[in-house]
Amino acid sequence: MLSDAVRNRLAQELDDAERDRVAIDKLVDRHPDIDVVDAYEIQLINIRRKLADGARVVGHKVGLSSAAMQQMMGVDEPDYGHLLADMEVYQDVPVEAGRYLFPRVEVEVGFVLGVDLPGADCTEDDVLAATVAYAPAIELIDSRIKDWNIGLCDTISDNASSAGFVLGRERIAPNDIDVKSIDAVLTRNGEVVAEGRSDAVLGNPVIAVAWLARKVASFGVRLKAGDIVLPGSCTRAIDARPGDSFHAEFAGLGSVRLQFS
Repeated sequence: MLSDAVRNRLAQELDDAERDRVAIDKLVDRHPDIDVVDAYEIQLINIRRKLADGARVVGHKVGLSSAAMQQMMGVDEPDYGHLLADMEVYQDVPVEAGRYLFPRVEVEVGFVLGVDLPGADCTEDDVLAATVAYAPAIELIDSRIKDWNIGLCDTISDNASSAGFVLGRERIAPNDIDVKSIDAVLTRNGEVVAEGRSDAVLGNPVIAVAWLARKVASFGVRLKAGDIVLPGSCTRAIDARPGDSFHAEFAGLGSVRLQFS
């Protein structure tokens, strides 16, 4: 495990990289002894700093929730990051691509919680009971590590490569749709660039949300009423370039779009 001094220094490097838009070298190459506990603590150092500066947590995201991504990273469980209020972007307001280092988009079924979730004992039934609606979503991901050349502890330290999110207008109650079988199609500038289905997320995105509730409880965090949870992508991530216009269509759930300038 890393010392507190090293954790704080690496957190500062990531914070500087995000602010200055200058990517840094891989943490795992420079600190081969870094582990998952170190990485989550580094993430939390930066989240606490932002909260002290007035930021507000509005939810969480799950990463590495597909079998393919877990195999690529050599892990057997997902990871997570925080969603902050100032990370929300909007369908009708173009996002400046230059705000980010290496932006990409992912297609997700968003969960909107109506009540707090249990912590360490959270079940899938608890998630379904607490969810007031699903929403079409696009997550904007980014890496403060050079060229997206990341290991597991790099992405965890980097708030699970979070950068932004946008929700579509539709809200569908859990009883009105099978969340395991929602087909999704992503277009970029009118061309289909990715297709997938919601069960790409651990076979059922509800599993990812229950896992998240249990995982964050070990760090003293709870998923609360009003939180947005992004359980993982239905499709592969797609690079975002200046001028790109994305549109994600979800069967039975609606659509969401994101424009870059």
